Amino acid sequence: MERTGEIRSKRKTSPIATMERPAKQLRPEISSLDGADELSSDSHPYSPESGGEPRLVLPTAATADTAEWQATIENVVKNVVSIHFCQTCSFDTDSACSSEATGFVVDAEKGYVLTNRHVVCAGPFWGYCIFDNHEECDVYPVYRDPVHDFGILRFDPKAIKYMPLTALKLRPDLARVGAEIRVVGNDAGEKLSILSGVISRLDRNAPEYGDGYSDFNTNYIQAAAAASGGSSGSPVVNVDGYAIALQAGGRADGAATDYFLPLDRPLRALECIRRGEPVARGTIQTQWIIKPFDECRRLGLTPEWEAAIRKGFPKETGMLVAEIVLPEGPADQLIEEGDVLIKVNGELLTQFVRLDDILDSSVGGKVKILVQRGGEDIEVDIGVGDLHAITPDRFVTVAGGSFHNLSYQQARLYAIAVKGVYVCEAAGSFRFENTESGWIIESIEQKKTPDLDSFIEVMRGVPDRSRVVVTYKHLRDLHTLNTSILHIDRHWTSKMRMAVRNDKTGLWDFSDIADPLPPALPVPRSAEFVQLDSASYPVAADVIRSFVRVSCVMPLKIDGFPRARKIGFGLVVDAEKGLVIISRAVVPYDLCDLSITIADSIIVEGKVVFLHPLANYTIIQYDPSLVLAPVKTATLATKTITQGSPTIFFGFNQNLRVVVAKTVVTDITTVAIPSNTSAPRYRALNLDAITVDTNLSGQCGNGVLVSEDGVIEALWLSYLGERSGSNNKDVEYHLGLAAPTLLPILAQVRAGQSPDLRILNIETNTVQMSQVRIMGVSEAWIQHVAQANPSRHQLFIVRKIDCSPYSSGPDGQSLQEGDIILTLNNKLITRVSEFDIMYTATSLKALVVRSGREMELNVPTIPTTDLSTTHALIFCGAVLHRPHHAVRQQISKLHSEVYVSARTRGSPAYQYGLAPTNFITAVNSMPTPTLGDFLREINKIPDNTYFRLRVVTFDNVPWVATMKKNEHYFPTMEFIKGPEGWEKRMVVGVAGTDRTGAEGLSAEVMDEGAGEGYEDGGEVGPGV
Repeated sequence: MERTGEIRSKRKTSPIATMERPAKQLRPEISSLDGADELSSDSHPYSPESGGEPRLVLPTAATADTAEWQATIENVVKNVVSIHFCQTCSFDTDSACSSEATGFVVDAEKGYVLTNRHVVCAGPFWGYCIFDNHEECDVYPVYRDPVHDFGILRFDPKAIKYMPLTALKLRPDLARVGAEIRVVGNDAGEKLSILSGVISRLDRNAPEYGDGYSDFNTNYIQAAAAASGGSSGSPVVNVDGYAIALQAGGRADGAATDYFLPLDRPLRALECIRRGEPVARGTIQTQWIIKPFDECRRLGLTPEWEAAIRKGFPKETGMLVAEIVLPEGPADQLIEEGDVLIKVNGELLTQFVRLDDILDSSVGGKVKILVQRGGEDIEVDIGVGDLHAITPDRFVTVAGGSFHNLSYQQARLYAIAVKGVYVCEAAGSFRFENTESGWIIESIEQKKTPDLDSFIEVMRGVPDRSRVVVTYKHLRDLHTLNTSILHIDRHWTSKMRMAVRNDKTGLWDFSDIADPLPPALPVPRSAEFVQLDSASYPVAADVIRSFVRVSCVMPLKIDGFPRARKIGFGLVVDAEKGLVIISRAVVPYDLCDLSITIADSIIVEGKVVFLHPLANYTIIQYDPSLVLAPVKTATLATKTITQGSPTIFFGFNQNLRVVVAKTVVTDITTVAIPSNTSAPRYRALNLDAITVDTNLSGQCGNGVLVSEDGVIEALWLSYLGERSGSNNKDVEYHLGLAAPTLLPILAQVRAGQSPDLRILNIETNTVQMSQVRIMGVSEAWIQHVAQANPSRHQLFIVRKIDCSPYSSGPDGQSLQEGDIILTLNNKLITRVSEFDIMYTATSLKALVVRSGREMELNVPTIPTTDLSTTHALIFCGAVLHRPHHAVRQQISKLHSEVYVSARTRGSPAYQYGLAPTNFITAVNSMPTPTLGDFLREINKIPDNTYFRLRVVTFDNVPWVATMKKNEHYFPTMEFIKGPEGWEKRMVVGVAGTDRTGAEGLSAEVMDEGAGEGYEDGGEVGPGV
């Protein structure tokens, strides 16, 4: 009855997420400060990303108040602060986030601010508060209650210099039905909003917010104030200026109903902290709820006890009833669900406040509880546990994931025992299926992991790059035991680190607890390929021996690529050398770990040998001496397949199963894969794509077109396209690439050479003869085209010129947009394959038609070595590198070589609005044209101090960002590609900078595009 309608969040929802125009084209809304544009509306109810559609708030105008209320408000607003904060990583029920809320000063001398627990955060917190006169100071957590939705922050009172500090007095006893109240806070992102209401109930059960954190074992106060996101932690004051409740939650169905936390327990905690005493919290691991007398009678409450209760508490209308009793807890087997609470320690009891009081003062002892069960009196002695002991205050990070003991919050939500290792950040090696959170580790390598200490001991003995069997369950489905084989990464995230909460400093202290064990030496293994039941095409079916399965895991999101892991199939083009060709949609860049599975049996490591800049394929290599299996070198056709030719489609469907079908080539046409507007990333350009007449082609992202005699006529590849605006999913196109185009590059790689290609920095479209005639191409050239290419009467027009590198200027001999290309080096160009002469030429003699006239140009080509990312910098949670090739393809001017490629949740980059696709041009007014210049300037900045960034958006809009450096949680580090491959380095900054914080960031928690999600689902493949 109480839970009809959704509960809405009080954290402010980002306005950016609702805008249709790509966010990269907009200057960030600094007033929002939360950058919340990532998660779906079914995320944690307190997260800044949730809340659905904003509703219109119609507050009662303060000007309509009486003089008495106006005087009260003038005094109250001086105590109210706007809190801007981040939870730097996922922990317990909360995801990493950047948001804002409200608090109010409750001790001006010691600098204590009262706000909500979901603001103080269960995990690592950093933030600041802004007072009414716009003075700012840092805040640090002092206390967050394990259950109730309140927490206390600390600030330095000496930092506030321009206004006298005062505190609001807490008076929980003044909360009464019918009392007129004001909610004063940061409502809907406004600096100050004053909303009015009247208390309608004092005995509401705590609202349930679904999955994630919810308060319980307390009553809530209900009123109609219509507060919205950002008002969390606002004081609820009466006309005398006393704080009588704490704003905590409300409804999401449009009803102007708000829920306030009574201040009895916050007042007790504050008094303990003032005295320097620990805030004792007791528990018997039982959730109680208020039920009215009529329901209690149905549960077995006898008339005698009802009469006694009504006599002792004439204003009460209900009693406390056991709702959830956790297994293996103190009350297990002693209290049952449905028991009506009568007495505690011989005292009649109907209210949560008194129950909390007794339990909190009995930690380590016992309480005598009398309940009625079906009309029978049951009296039991129950030991009282320490609530803080079952609330995690530490976590360990290893192999990209983060783990802590299961919390009382999670256990209560699912009515399970408080035990087990909870995966609070399912990233890196521990990325399970499609869900970011909710996993419990049961065992690793057949060794049970009942708690965090056991988990640590098991992981100490797991070498780098090893594969381990992991069993795990999800909290929503504890009936199912999942089993997977995980590839453990201890090289990109080498240290096993422990983080422990320090309530004295307000920080989390990090320490190394284990170094990685070196990887085991690989040994050769034997295997046989499966036999396909394809009697019609036995030779074609034998191509299965030329395919391997490739898993690509990327430790860092660079070049705008949206995924942290991909799986696909590659074609073995040289079994003796272990060379494999695969789509660049699977292996987009060389900062990755490759695992190659052969014959569904042998797993070997691989490396990237070559990335084609235009044609959407990557050549990788494995050590063939480790593979004792009949791997077959694919035979590639030397003649291009033609339209209408019969062929056999051999592909791998979405279930990674082989499908074979006889088909014909329906078309060979020049295509350009659409660009992704919100975050430029690699796409294939200027290619002739093959399509076939079978529905299987749309289901398969990997495969080949093979002749009946087993010759590979074309590769079937997946091409990464744009992100759909309707469902936020990445579009992939499945097309064929003619095999002969691979031969020149493959010959160089087989010879041990690294192809050093040069390209024209253009994107072209085809134009038909009817169009070129109007644009000035002569009849003679039209006749030449018809003779040179009887099947396709077409020429190429320059659609887009890539932006030149930042250091180079325009060239007078360059092509221009709108040029129609007739010849290159005196050869008529009517097919995409004829552009291949550019790969080995430093310049090309071009004949073009420009503005209706023929012109001869000596067009320079550009080296492709300049297009690859070889240096990436992580600073304040932002991933920075030189603008990659896709950026140059889509932009007209490079503002600097410091390009924001991705950012991390809960980081300063999120908090202060530094978004992917931004360019940084200066730091503290010092120009930073290159990454080296940028690194030099940021190393001058002390930790925890503000600095200025001059930023230019992708659409050339300049703006200035102010940001506070945070090396404790977001240390500066570099990824540098050298002769031996990529390596990660910590950047040594100015003296005194704290470098003891988090070691690294997982690619899964990075966002590569403004307004884009964190999904990495569906890429790990099926479990065991």
